[in-house]
Parts: sequence; C-alpha cells; structure tokens
Amino acid sequence: MGIYKDRDRTRLGGVTFSPMTYEETISDVVKVVEACGAGIMILGGLGAFLAAAPRALRAGTRSGSYDDLRRNLSRAILLGLEVLIVADIVRTIVVDTTLESVAVLGIIVVIRILLSFSLEVEMDGVWPWRRRRQAREETIP
Repeated sequence: MGIYKDRDRTRLGGVTFSPMTYEETISDVVKVVEACGAGIMILGGLGAFLAAAPRALRAGTRSGSYDDLRRNLSRAILLGLEVLIVADIVRTIVVDTTLESVAVLGIIVVIRILLSFSLEVEMDGVWPWRRRRQAREETIP
C-alpha cells in the first residue's frame, strides 16, 4: 500500500484524492461561515432563553425578564444575520458571479437589512438614526 501521485490526483491505498479548485475551496469556506451564522442564532437564542428562565421564575425580576429575553434574542438574531450576509457576499463575488446571483444577493441583503432595522427598533424603541438624538434629549435636564 503505497502512495501514487500523478499530475491531477494522489492515490493512497484504495482512496484517490483530487485537488480542490479555488471555487470549491471558497464554496466550502462559505458553507462554514453560514453554519457559524446559524450556530450564532441557535446558540444565542438558547442562551437568551437560559438566561431569562431564572429571572422569569423569580417574582422580583419577572416583570423585566420578557423584555430582556426579547432584547437578547434579537441581538443573537442580528449577529447571525450579519454573518450570513457576509457569506452571501463572498459567495456571490467569488463563487457565482452571474447577474442572476447578484440580483438574488441584492434581494437577500435588502430583506436582511429590513429585518435588522425592525429588530433594532424592537429592541431600542427608536429608529437607529434617531438613537443619538434621543440620547441627547434624555441627558438634557
């Protein structure tokens, strides 16, 4: 059982290994980044629920636990969406550079941006571009 090499592949025992192309490598990297984005949302959501459960069970902190849960869950979703947008951009630029894929990327990014804005408004109660003005109004006596 030896190693046999030719220009296009390497054979080790009964298994043949072929070199990956650049696009295949980037495609695999994009899949890992997508999995990380999904993992961030799943683990962040689970963490938000685990953090909120004890507060919801105590009478003294029960009233604020729901708002904290929503805020932490929204943060996890926002971070996961940002990572997924990165994966979509890399895929479109490097792997699949057709006009159709660029259009699909544009639609996906717009949808995710709208989701991000709505989650931020849900968390903070104010549009992101009005946050600074609200902070100034709250500090002025």
